[in-house]
Amino acid sequence: MDVLSRLARAGVVPVVVLEEAKDAVPTANAMVAGGIDVMEITFRTAAAPEAIKAVAENCPDMLVGAGTVLNLEQCKLAVQMGAKFIVSPGFDAQVVSWCIENGIAVTPGCVTPTEITAAVNMGLKVVKFFPANVYGGLNAMKNLSAPFVGVKFMPTGGVNAANLREYIDAPFIHAVGGSWVCPKADIAAGNFEKITKLCAEARQAAFG
Repeated sequence: MDVLSRLARAGVVPVVVLEEAKDAVPTANAMVAGGIDVMEITFRTAAAPEAIKAVAENCPDMLVGAGTVLNLEQCKLAVQMGAKFIVSPGFDAQVVSWCIENGIAVTPGCVTPTEITAAVNMGLKVVKFFPANVYGGLNAMKNLSAPFVGVKFMPTGGVNAANLREYIDAPFIHAVGGSWVCPKADIAAGNFEKITKLCAEARQAAFG
């Protein structure tokens, strides 16, 4: 199964902010126990590269990717550390080109017709939609999906346990991203059983 198919099957792609790399493996294991086997470790913290490496080397059941990738240098570092997919908040042609050339799944942030056109013209079929709640949510994506036939969105921002099913059921949604299944405070406090519970609840909410 390819990477994008794994993301779709998971339904929820947890956005994981790790302050310390030592928390990466327990967090990944807690998610797998809750039925979610993909995670996006964001480059918002200095711990991200080592955290990605730790999961890639120690959690064979987890598909780990890098999020908040802002430039080619971060992209290359993430892949070197074991990231299997790249997620960006915006569209960067350099990052997208490099990922395509190197066979790495990439979902850049695209919220305007111009950005989506750029992604489509580079061969992409799945784009991130961020922040979804600011840029019109499901209604915006529904309208954008009409001219961009076959394009699917991974919305992040404003998606939560309460509205998850509504998003997942839309035919133009590939998967959703969110940090509510792995709160930063719970990771820091070692509340890994809670993360397992939140992941299991999200899976149930998404697919019943």
